[in-house]
Amino acid sequence: MAANSQFSMAVHVLSMLAASRDENVKSDCIAASVNTNPVVIRRLLGQLAQANLVISQSGAHGGTRLAKCPNEINLADVYSAVACGEVFALHPREPNKDCPVGRNIEAVLCHLQKRIDRTITETLSGYTLADVFEMVEKGATA
Repeated sequence: MAANSQFSMAVHVLSMLAASRDENVKSDCIAASVNTNPVVIRRLLGQLAQANLVISQSGAHGGTRLAKCPNEINLADVYSAVACGEVFALHPREPNKDCPVGRNIEAVLCHLQKRIDRTITETLSGYTLADVFEMVEKGATA
């Protein structure tokens, strides 16, 4: 089962934009750094623009730049912007309610899922894009 890479790509893209300061960066340049197709980057930039994290301009001098200072963008906002989905999904079929496990497993898993999501949001809220960019520049980890 593949993991969703939207969040990590978004942080990579935003870090590149932080490095460029107030200059517009073309999607081709971002795509080269992320090692993906510019169309994938443009789709991701669209999500980030809807969340008011980036501003894009078309044309010869167009490109994308951050809409806020890196220290005003926390990673929980990025996570929310790219709609990463749930950490895990429930089985698509309803369990057997006659089974003692099947009767209660969905409620238990839903409760765990909410706690995990809350923990992820709390953890990501403790980091800003500026923190990530500083770690990237130093080659350090959190």
